[in-house]
Amino acid sequence: MDAVNGPRQPVLAGALLALLGLLAAPVPATAAVEAAPADDSLYQALGGLPGIEGLMEGLLVEVAEDPRIVHLFRLSNIDRLHAKLVLQVCELSGGPCKYDGEPMGPVHAGLNLTEAHFNALVEDLQKAMEKRQLPVRVQNRLLKQLAALHGEVMARPANPPRQ
Repeated sequence: MDAVNGPRQPVLAGALLALLGLLAAPVPATAAVEAAPADDSLYQALGGLPGIEGLMEGLLVEVAEDPRIVHLFRLSNIDRLHAKLVLQVCELSGGPCKYDGEPMGPVHAGLNLTEAHFNALVEDLQKAMEKRQLPVRVQNRLLKQLAALHGEVMARPANPPRQ
């Protein structure tokens, strides 16, 4: 709970599994950049592209030190993962980037993600944001954008009918 803004865990929890979805997504050779949208205030509050790159690096450092979830990333190409995280956060925050990775549902299928995994990643992102001294309001704005992907990330494929 944040003394100024109240509980943050539900928003945080909704956002972080979206980040897990980037594990298996391919990375383009170069980042796709488009014209900046009308409202890039969150992108600017995060420090633009350099700020987002640093934040995602900080997140990956936190994950690497987190025994609860580090195993989920052990086969990942970390440079590739970092690039995809940057693209997605840049786009979601109103920046000029275009995320072109795989859809979240298929990427997460078969990972057997639990709420505990999800919450651990949320905590790791929160730590990374706090280390960058991002205001809680900015943190919550980013997490709100990421939370919109929660349903897609957590969707479980329907069991095929038995014959």
